[in-house]
Amino acid sequence: MIWVLAWAIPAGLAIGMSLGALGGGGSVLTVPALVYLLHQNAHAATTASLIIVGLTAAAGAAGHWRAGRVKVAEGTVFGLLGVAGSYAGSRASAAVSQHVLLAAFAGLMVIAAGAMLRGRSAPAARPSPPAARGAASGAGVAAGRASAVPPARRAARGGLPGPADGSGTAWRVRDGLRVAGAATVVGLLTGFFGVGGGFVIVPALVLALGFGMATAVGTSLLVIAISSAAALAARAGSGFGLDWALVAAFSGAAIAGTLAGKRIADRVTGRALTVAFACLLAALASYMLARSLPALA
Repeated sequence: MIWVLAWAIPAGLAIGMSLGALGGGGSVLTVPALVYLLHQNAHAATTASLIIVGLTAAAGAAGHWRAGRVKVAEGTVFGLLGVAGSYAGSRASAAVSQHVLLAAFAGLMVIAAGAMLRGRSAPAARPSPPAARGAASGAGVAAGRASAVPPARRAARGGLPGPADGSGTAWRVRDGLRVAGAATVVGLLTGFFGVGGGFVIVPALVLALGFGMATAVGTSLLVIAISSAAALAARAGSGFGLDWALVAAFSGAAIAGTLAGKRIADRVTGRALTVAFACLLAALASYMLARSLPALA
């Protein structure tokens, strides 16, 4: 047990800090930590990850909510839209071999790393329309994107009045489909891999709903908690077979790390942290592929 705590506590702290600071990404490390550091099999690790990530996200969401950075209604709807995907992903995960699951997980880590890096580099590469440049230069990426939204779309979000030609309705439908699609993808990822999917949720909240980055991070944690609970419920019928002492130690450390990560989010932009984390994901993905692909040959 002492050996388990020696690995579980620092790993949980690191994952929780990333989840609290970035609103996602850290949960991707939970399964590799459980498999390669704590020697759990892949299916047990993805199930344990749902508990750890769900509890950690809920604790982080509570902290962000107290700071006024969680939109509860929108986050709840987003999470509920992903329930069907969570169920389908959980069933599919149980049907594949451990080595296939780990190899696919490595591919997910590469995608997550690329999404995080692209999210950090996109603002500098995308010019804003003339009407939005002043706001973008003074208020950062999220403000620039919000002010660049057409009037009809801002009207759909409660902003400036839109035109009377019905285009506001088209924007609402388009945004609704975008959010529903993102929620389904998040549910599938959560159910299949036991991850939160924050690297999908945060961009969806920013681009489709016009959230500021800080609010998107906080709200994404609420979505992750709901998706994790739905995926865990889908797996309950087949039994868990978990090391509960390990799950408790890991979860406690991750929750503590999330609270620390929330304080990091209060003070720094997170750009350097995101780049370093994306590089770590790529390195771990290479290691997982090196371990899993030979077994598939």
